[in-house]
Amino acid sequence: MTGQSVIMSESATPHRQRRKEARPSELLDAALALFTEKGFSATRAEEVAQRAGVAKGTLYLYFNSKEELLKAVIRHTLSSAVADGRQRLLEHHGSATEALTELLPTWWEEVYDSPSSALFKLVITEVRNFPDIAEFYAQEVIQPGLAVIQALLQRGIDRGEFRPVDVEAAAHSLVLPIIMLCLHKHSVGACALAEAMVADPRRIIRSHLQLVLRGLQAHSSSS
Repeated sequence: MTGQSVIMSESATPHRQRRKEARPSELLDAALALFTEKGFSATRAEEVAQRAGVAKGTLYLYFNSKEELLKAVIRHTLSSAVADGRQRLLEHHGSATEALTELLPTWWEEVYDSPSSALFKLVITEVRNFPDIAEFYAQEVIQPGLAVIQALLQRGIDRGEFRPVDVEAAAHSLVLPIIMLCLHKHSVGACALAEAMVADPRRIIRSHLQLVLRGLQAHSSSS
């Protein structure tokens, strides 16, 4: 083997390795895009592979079924977003009020603006046909997401910033509007004429948090 051949062989190997390592992420991105465009049931595995630029058999090297692929998409996007939000709250040393009015809206806006916002509608529309997906979604996204918000509310109560409230119910009150905004974005909001039907989502999120904060504040009645 000539010196030039050795150099070409050595340089090609890392490239192939990087390409192989990138494939799961590329497949997940392709799957999310197609699930959003066509729906989960209507999307075929070979379409995902084609969108990712690989053979259909390659898809099954990483994911045993289309259901497992969707679970991986949820874990890769929304689950990681919840984990990121939890880490931000753990690292936040300011008041619970600051976290509620500064950290939460930024975190939620990132979710709203990302392609993963389509997953809320996707799971809801497919839940009857794929109950296993619904259970996975609840365990990976809903339960840990609510736990993050409940921990924030409890921190505010313990520090005397917030009055004692049912933290579970309050957490639902905080989370459901952002889910509704994501549902609107990927349903009625997908139509150009629907823009006038809802105000700027970012303004809605921040206004909603301010309204909830007024109800949570320990001394709101005297302010």
